[in-house]
Amino acid sequence: FGANALKYDYTASAECLPFPHKPQYNGGIIKNAELNRGLRAWSAFGNAKVEHRVSNGNKFVVAHSRNDSHDSISQKIYLNKDKLYTFSAWVQVSKGKILVRAVFKTIRGFKHAGAVIAESNCWSMIKGGLTVDESGPAELYFESKDTSAEIWVDSVSLQPFTTEEWGTHHQQSIEQKHRRKVRIHVMDKQDKPLANATISIVQNKLSFPFGSAINKNILTNTAYQNWFTSRFTVTVFENEMKWDTTEPSQGQEDYSAADALLKFAQQHGIPVRGHTVLWEHPGHQPSWVPSLSASQLSKAVTNRINSIMYRYKGQLNGWDVVNENIHLSFFESRLGPQASANAYKTAKFIDPSTTLFLNEYNTIEDSRDTVASPTAYAKKIKDIQSSGGGNLGIGLQGHFNVPDLPYMRSAIDALGALGLPMWLTEVDVQSGENQAMYLEQVLREAHAHPKINGIVLWTAWKPEGCYRMCLTDNNFRNLPTGDVVDKLLKEWGGGGQVLSGTTGPDGALEASLFHGDYQVTVTQPGANSSYVVRGFALAPTETSQQRLILRV
Repeated sequence: FGANALKYDYTASAECLPFPHKPQYNGGIIKNAELNRGLRAWSAFGNAKVEHRVSNGNKFVVAHSRNDSHDSISQKIYLNKDKLYTFSAWVQVSKGKILVRAVFKTIRGFKHAGAVIAESNCWSMIKGGLTVDESGPAELYFESKDTSAEIWVDSVSLQPFTTEEWGTHHQQSIEQKHRRKVRIHVMDKQDKPLANATISIVQNKLSFPFGSAINKNILTNTAYQNWFTSRFTVTVFENEMKWDTTEPSQGQEDYSAADALLKFAQQHGIPVRGHTVLWEHPGHQPSWVPSLSASQLSKAVTNRINSIMYRYKGQLNGWDVVNENIHLSFFESRLGPQASANAYKTAKFIDPSTTLFLNEYNTIEDSRDTVASPTAYAKKIKDIQSSGGGNLGIGLQGHFNVPDLPYMRSAIDALGALGLPMWLTEVDVQSGENQAMYLEQVLREAHAHPKINGIVLWTAWKPEGCYRMCLTDNNFRNLPTGDVVDKLLKEWGGGGQVLSGTTGPDGALEASLFHGDYQVTVTQPGANSSYVVRGFALAPTETSQQRLILRV
């Protein structure tokens, strides 16, 4: 089945282009996807007037004379509740830069599939996706609040996939992204191939960064330490690096908790994400900050950036520099629209070798939230880059209620077009009977995506309960969510996975392994003793196979 399943197209465009690309999947179930047959299968939605146009040989449809935001063009389709739909379209507007959304009117209400900030004189790609709760007729249309602008549409695609096909995409991507073939040759002392030798391969460490937040409770709890360090390969501190923790009173800094947590992580070889230098949320500032004047605040912000970043320079694998600076604007509202960009410029100067992340919620969690949609996120990235901020990374928090997997995947596709490091940084799922199932869906989707470089769960343990989701009870026995983590670690090659086999007549054994650090044990034919020959690292590379020669 996997060999015959329709492959998923992960491509997206972050640029506004002179001509649209061809529709993905040849349009899928969309009729007249390239508008080469006039207005066939397309009609007006609302009170818009619709016409077919040609420009430089390119044919497209235009909605004009619009009075309401939803006045546009539409096509009627049928959606199946058992399918996952990936959507794309190319749009243009007659003036300015305007947000255009693709919406599906269904029998259960409206489903937002994706959005883009469209421009005039060039074409922008909407990449999106959706599922529906009930099968039935539906209608695709486009909307924009600026009714004075025409909406131009071309190269529309809606491709359904079965659940089995969706899972096959995971396996196909994992095989390319996370696994590599290794061929082990066993030779005797005369350099002759040794047939029928038993090889045991144990993975000591998973290469893909997968971790969880921690807090100061771990410093005095051995059971917590053992549970955590036996599973995770990256971490972040829940609150201990935040400004209101390290400087509760102006000028009185206390990094003792953060220092102790960093020392703990370093002792166990676990990299740490720096969270967070600044936070745009007005309710999460040190209590003395909101009353500062603009000049006082500017000085305090500079002191804060210098203090924490010089202290931990070169010791972290990433910084959340200004947390949630797309949704929120505490510093911009007081220091001007460049406040965020200036913070990234300063951060780049202090710690130039460390990736500087934006860190935002609802970009992949909720298609209805256009404030931090992939197109809005990309705009913020470009604004910071144009102001001198560099070495940026994309942080996607991942606080899910009910995950919309096609939208999640397409949103990552869209941001992946920027070519920057991308992590899920604070993953959890709201409590409920399906929490563990939804968590597994989210983690599988993220791990398999070719553009995701790491995953961190927002599951720091506290005796009174975690932020939204715990992995264990207070005795560090797995909850269903913890069982999901262990199940996936075993699948992904973590947890000391063991593979055994016997060499063939040519003295060789071939295996497909996850990237990571391994130890090989060879037992000669008829021998009772084993020989631990050596360890080896299997890393991503352009060559499809790694060759290892062992002499015993």
